[in-house]
Amino acid sequence: MSGRWAGSNRRSELPPDWQSRIRPFVLARDEHRCRNRIDGRICGRTANQVDHIGDKHDHRPEMLQALCEDCHNRKSSRQGNDARWAARMQRPAERHPGLL
Repeated sequence: MSGRWAGSNRRSELPPDWQSRIRPFVLARDEHRCRNRIDGRICGRTANQVDHIGDKHDHRPEMLQALCEDCHNRKSSRQGNDARWAARMQRPAERHPGLL
C-alpha cells in the first residue's frame, strides 16, 4: 500500500480521544459536508474525513474541518509536494562532476 497512512506516524500524534470524541464532533458540526473551497465555492460533498486547518498538532475543533476524501487527498498531496520542494530548495547546488 502506498501513500495515505502507509509509513506515517500521524496516528500516534493524534490525541487518544480523536476517534471517540473529536472526529465525530467535527463531522457532526459540519453536517458531514466537505468545507473545502473550490473556485470560491464550498465543495459540499459528503465528508468522511477531518482535516487540520493550520498546525497539525492543534486539535481544537475550531482548527478542524470536515473534508471529502478527494479534497483531503488533494490538500495532503499539495502539502507534501510543497514540503518536498521547500527541502529541495535548501540543498546546496551540486558541483558539476567534470569540475571536481
